[in-house]
Amino acid sequence: MSLHTRPNPSGLPQPRAMLELIKPITWFPPMWAYLCGIISVGVWPESWALVVLGVLLAGPIVCGMSQAANDWCDRHVDAINEPNRPIPSGRIPGRWGLYIALAMSVLALAVGWQLGPWGFGATIVGVLAAWAYSAEPVRAKRSGWWGPGLVGLSYESLPWFTGAAVIAAGAPRFEIVAIAVLYGLGAHGIMTINDFKAIEGDRQMGLKSLPVTLGPVDAATVAGTVMVLAQLVVVFLLLIWGAPIHAGIIALGIGVQIWALGRWRKDPAKLAPWFNGTGVGPYVLGMMVAAFALRGIGA
Repeated sequence: MSLHTRPNPSGLPQPRAMLELIKPITWFPPMWAYLCGIISVGVWPESWALVVLGVLLAGPIVCGMSQAANDWCDRHVDAINEPNRPIPSGRIPGRWGLYIALAMSVLALAVGWQLGPWGFGATIVGVLAAWAYSAEPVRAKRSGWWGPGLVGLSYESLPWFTGAAVIAAGAPRFEIVAIAVLYGLGAHGIMTINDFKAIEGDRQMGLKSLPVTLGPVDAATVAGTVMVLAQLVVVFLLLIWGAPIHAGIIALGIGVQIWALGRWRKDPAKLAPWFNGTGVGPYVLGMMVAAFALRGIGA
């Protein structure tokens, strides 16, 4: 047994394993979306504390909590796909994974309360969505359609809406909500990319991810197509709302993604990490471009 997988003889979680459990690499999308929400309002924040607190809530706290909850609920699947993960390796022993996820859920609600009624309401939705995705009896991740959809909306649409609502101290205007929802729907494809690394374990545990049910090539096609279609609607809306330059920049990014999708389809399982960087990058940058476009639309 390697040092990386050796359980702590004290019966307590290893600090490094706890950090690995909440997966810092996954925090970026909701933090980015929250910032997009703030920028899209076009109003200078009265307090930067709302910005900092919201970014921490969206990333390390709520997203980190969702990762801990997912690892706890997925411990049997991870024992097949990724036995070196903190829980199946024993570096987080016993029920500590569950305790961490529950404690972070409480922390999320406490921090969300500081963001006012809109921020607190969104935090409740985010916490419930995280548990609904991973835990029985809902366990939305059993479906390759509902699971990625729920995560996409939670990672992109919800924090975007939250950032806008907190800064505006009220419901965001229609244009902001429409773009936020579109990018959340398109993120369904991004979330599907992550399923390519767990095909065998998902198949054995009865999880019907798209790579399992459709096969790798068709699943890659669906994932890329969902991403592109959502952005095409964004481009169309920005054009009719009078932001042609921003629409053109996003359209250029779509072109890069279509090229990357063509290469990804040649070997979906092997090239999934490559597409996750090459194809998703323009998508994420397009979100910020759209946020800046919204500043001058309908304000």
